Amino acid sequence: MKFIVKHEIPGRIRIHVVQKRMSCEDADILLYYLLNTQNVTDAKVYERTGDAAICYTGERCALIHALKRFRYEDVEVPEGLVENSGRSMNAKYQEKLIMKVLLRAGSNLMIPAPVRAVWTGIKAVKYIYQGVRSLAAGKLEVAALDATAIGVSVIRGDMKTAGSVMFLLGVGELLEEWTHKKSVGDLARSMSLNISKVWLVKDGQEVLVSASKIQPGDEVIVHMGNVIPFDGIVTSGEALVNQASMTGESAPVKKDMDGYVYAGTVVEEGELTIRVKAVSGSTRFEKIVKMIEDSEKLKSGLEGKAEHLADKLVPYTLAGTILTWILTRNVSKALAVLMVDFSCALKLAMPISVLSAIREAGMHNITVKGGKYMEAVAEAATIVFDKTGTLTEARPTVKEVVSFCEMNEQELLRIAACLEEHFPHSMAKAVVDAAKQQGLEHEEMHSKVDYIVAHGISSTIEGKRVIVGSHHFVFEDEKCRVREGNQDKFEHLPEECSHLYLAIEQELAAVICIEDPLREEAAPVINSLKKSGIRKIVMMTGDSEKTAASIAEKVGVDEYYSEVLPEDKARFVEREKESGNIVIMIGDGINDSPALSAANVGIAISDGAEIAREIADITISADNLYEIVTLKLLSDSLMQRIRKNYRSIVGINTALIFLGVGGIIQPTTSALLHNTSTLTISLMSMKNLLV
Repeated sequence: MKFIVKHEIPGRIRIHVVQKRMSCEDADILLYYLLNTQNVTDAKVYERTGDAAICYTGERCALIHALKRFRYEDVEVPEGLVENSGRSMNAKYQEKLIMKVLLRAGSNLMIPAPVRAVWTGIKAVKYIYQGVRSLAAGKLEVAALDATAIGVSVIRGDMKTAGSVMFLLGVGELLEEWTHKKSVGDLARSMSLNISKVWLVKDGQEVLVSASKIQPGDEVIVHMGNVIPFDGIVTSGEALVNQASMTGESAPVKKDMDGYVYAGTVVEEGELTIRVKAVSGSTRFEKIVKMIEDSEKLKSGLEGKAEHLADKLVPYTLAGTILTWILTRNVSKALAVLMVDFSCALKLAMPISVLSAIREAGMHNITVKGGKYMEAVAEAATIVFDKTGTLTEARPTVKEVVSFCEMNEQELLRIAACLEEHFPHSMAKAVVDAAKQQGLEHEEMHSKVDYIVAHGISSTIEGKRVIVGSHHFVFEDEKCRVREGNQDKFEHLPEECSHLYLAIEQELAAVICIEDPLREEAAPVINSLKKSGIRKIVMMTGDSEKTAASIAEKVGVDEYYSEVLPEDKARFVEREKESGNIVIMIGDGINDSPALSAANVGIAISDGAEIAREIADITISADNLYEIVTLKLLSDSLMQRIRKNYRSIVGINTALIFLGVGGIIQPTTSALLHNTSTLTISLMSMKNLLV
């Protein structure tokens, strides 16, 4: 690529790409390349000027060489990224807004007043028609007020006022539409699938392959707790599938032979083999966009109340207009009331505030699926934390494998990894990673694997029953035993580790000791949440009482519960809700999904189980608990902004009504000030909440 360095300071460089014209697609490809270039920390690409601003660390020459190597055709961009980036949409709305302002200014300067008056009258027909249609439907809405204000102005021959009102209404509608579409697009992109590996059925074996290699007609296996990666038809197996993300159904749907499944839904229980019908990622994106646009979840309670109030105020505004005319017999004073419409400002500013907050959350790697969840976070009294992968590191490691049989540690680790690789959990991933680091091959050597949520895994290897899981599962449910002579070794396992038990033919074969270190930021985050107004912080874990007590003391939670099952977490959440508390549940595993669903707000952390991310109302992709504090600050700030907007709208518009009725300002000025204040509040609502 040929480029010119326009400006640079240490760690930042601005370049101009030498080409005739940079399209939106070119800009997206270049941005993707830059953000995935080593040592580049941030980048922005401006397609209008063909410029790129790049922040980097390390040597300048390395960045220059990377830029020289760049070729559009050589970059493999993820499917759907360019098509759904939103760049072309932003450019289109920018052009619309600029053209609207230029046409307005140009027409006032260059077109004769009589011609402008005729054109204004023609444009007024649309607004009057919408108002009449609203009344014909038995609804007294904002459209009726707009139509009345414009119609009365036209009848009085005040085309300047009518034109100004229509111009400002048009700009407001354009800004609202733009902000809404951009926020929905950002939200949909963050919710879209990002599945890199899938289990392909090949020659009767399960083979882990890249999702990009799958073609229509291939068969893939989806295990319990995993997201279905493609649309397709079930060829074998039976499962309960959570389709809430696509259809809104709260209860899982049974799928078996010949059933159709959708990409992005989750296998809650069971296992399916699916013949892939479509591999396109854009279909998933479009479905999510439709779901968000149709969903009432986008509306917070305050937003809904504001819109309800807006509708209720319309008849009063109209009644006030008529009463003013009856008392004063002054059309100008009556119009001054009509021009000031509370509902327009309330309905414009409130949704923009919510959608802008959701967009800002996305900048912090926080995906929020609806404004009401941010309101719930702001009002929450109780937070429940899962321990593993949430308060502790999301990347636990195997510290030691303690053998309790004749097999060596490597062979036992190989068996455990062979079973654990099928299921999404941080502990399972630690076992698989440990085997990989030691170069242990673990080809499929077992029969069908059964996964029991929050307990463990069972299968058969060479005719022998093998299980791996928790102490409760291995010793209480499965009644396994420790061989004679090994009891002392068993009782002196490392206490600082979490333990995964492997048993063969009802006898303990090994204990895999997994280091699950506490996150450095866990205690400060708990403290910050308490300061932010959270009254009760609870930790729940399946670990032993001793381990749970140690962690609870270190992080400073108010309560903790050990050796709990998924249903225990969900029951606790329900009890808290019955007590009148708004509850946040934070987790990352399959066993957290019932509690995530039960809570007022379910938050999935980091790279946990796909089912947890899919069911959760909010997902935090950043591997840092401080983003929970960021979310709380954003939510609190959003509620403050909505209340401030409400006070500003009511105060300004009430003042304008009194000024108009008192004859201090004319209807034209009243309309201008009203619409200007509405747009100003709306534009201010688009600003970031956190500096």
